[in-house]
Amino acid sequence: MTALMAGASLPLSAQRLTLSHVITMAQENSLDAQIARYTYLGSYWKYRSFRAELLPSVNLAGSLGNFNHSSVEARDAETGRVNLVDNNSMTNTATFSVDQQIAATGGKVSLQSYLYRLDQFTYHEKTNNSQPLRISYTQPLRSYNALKWEKKTEPVKYQIAEKTYIANMQDITIKVANLFFNVLAAQSDYRQSQQTVNDREKLFELAQKRLRLTTTTKSEVLQMELSLINARMTLNENKITLDDAMYKLFSYLRVTDYERAELVAPEAVPDLVVSTDEVVVKAINNSSHTLEQKLQMLEAQQNLAQAKSTKGMQMTLSSELGFSQKGETLNSAYSRLKDNEIIGLTLSLPIFDWGVAKGKVKMAQANLDVVRTKIEQTHLDYLEELRKTVSQFNAQPLQCRNALRAKEIAMERYDITHRQFEAGAISVTDLNTAQVEMESANAQYISQLKTFWNNYYTLQKSTLYDWLHHEDLRVDFESLRKQ
Repeated sequence: MTALMAGASLPLSAQRLTLSHVITMAQENSLDAQIARYTYLGSYWKYRSFRAELLPSVNLAGSLGNFNHSSVEARDAETGRVNLVDNNSMTNTATFSVDQQIAATGGKVSLQSYLYRLDQFTYHEKTNNSQPLRISYTQPLRSYNALKWEKKTEPVKYQIAEKTYIANMQDITIKVANLFFNVLAAQSDYRQSQQTVNDREKLFELAQKRLRLTTTTKSEVLQMELSLINARMTLNENKITLDDAMYKLFSYLRVTDYERAELVAPEAVPDLVVSTDEVVVKAINNSSHTLEQKLQMLEAQQNLAQAKSTKGMQMTLSSELGFSQKGETLNSAYSRLKDNEIIGLTLSLPIFDWGVAKGKVKMAQANLDVVRTKIEQTHLDYLEELRKTVSQFNAQPLQCRNALRAKEIAMERYDITHRQFEAGAISVTDLNTAQVEMESANAQYISQLKTFWNNYYTLQKSTLYDWLHHEDLRVDFESLRKQ
């Protein structure tokens, strides 16, 4: 079905709406569906940005037209005397680089080309300093490698985002199904109250005729009139309830013109029984539960690794290999290039920190143990909830069949009672009792249908599996990103 825009009218072809119709409309047009899509897109672009960090980056940096006309300090190399001299110069720099981060080691390798130009106007001198090719590598030793951990966690986060989007669609399904059955129940009550008013009007006229023929009493006529008044009051109340339920459903679907809409109840519930073991397998394989637990462990391990990296000696290895030259002209700055090699190791060793680093490690280790224990308990609770959901679902088809049979019996009994009342064999009280039983049975049947589909879609959300068509729930995420 084509998605409806906010404030749209209901297509003529969709004025008799089934449960599947409203679910499709909600998943395409509701505000919750838009929020779910934007949330997914945010996670997608975050993951794309992370993937881009793993690729080489090409950069151009420079400083142009830095003119300086001022007095600057200058120290005499022989006497050490500091003098103020006039500076009248301009500098220009340009650096072209290709940089690549190494996720496995945390290092960074760069390929650069550098040019520096100094113009000293007072002395009419020009100096060009070039490094046509320079390869540098920086490698922290024993330090925290953030990129290495992100390479582990970010793909898991994105997989969770995909699973979460599908689960959010099932949340929309559950919500709109409840709204659908609320309207269905209100619609059924309203139609029943309309029929009741029509019946009571006819029976009231019949009672008045019997009173004129002295075949009934004044009390019976008054009781029938009271029953008619109560039926009319119930009709008005049911109309208000129906209007409110309709508004809640169609405002959620973002449809304003729904006056002629009519909801069609599911004819029957499928005779479906699911296996607890199969449900557990599908839930573990398909839902985000396992991925979320994996991410929690990774983040706890990441925090521990970061705490350990701050303890003890810190070292950074820096190296550079290339060519350089200087000259008054560009040609001379790029001629007869000289070797340029730099290598060094920087060290940092805390002598005494009062146990701060050790305390951070112990805290991170304790947090890891807590997370591991919580994951185990959460998993047990998760399995128990799945078994409970399966048990409730498997019991519901029988409940629906029993409710349907009760509805048929109550309707048949009411018809018999109605004919008996017309024949003058029973009182108004007996007729009202039969009517209450019929209305209660009808409401109970719709309630059981609502419970069945609520349980089914809850099971579908837990497993991300369509148990009616025996296939995993899938989304074309590429098309979703292009919308």
